[in-house]
Amino acid sequence: MNLLLAQCTPQREALPLEQLADWLVQTPGWAADTEHKVIGRRFDFENFYQTMAFVNAVAEIAHAQDHHPEMMVGFDACTVSFSTHSAQGLTSNDFICAAQVSALPEATAG
Repeated sequence: MNLLLAQCTPQREALPLEQLADWLVQTPGWAADTEHKVIGRRFDFENFYQTMAFVNAVAEIAHAQDHHPEMMVGFDACTVSFSTHSAQGLTSNDFICAAQVSALPEATAG
């Protein structure tokens, strides 16, 4: 599956834990927290303006995919976390959005 071109779909079942490593290979820089059933990544920036440009770009992806992350925003960094609450775990939707967020031009501004 090409995660950059994929579209999120309603999913009720989480991915098996033994498949997470295969999905993480497709999303470099992202880490899985299996205890909390999320994947996350910190993005660093030079200033608040770059951080907010990134946050707004992530919001566009989240809206288009109808799959919304948790974000912790600071002056020069943003941590993005994805999980599929309806599946009580991780689904391909989380990895689709992670890959698309990583591909943002704003993601490399820092």
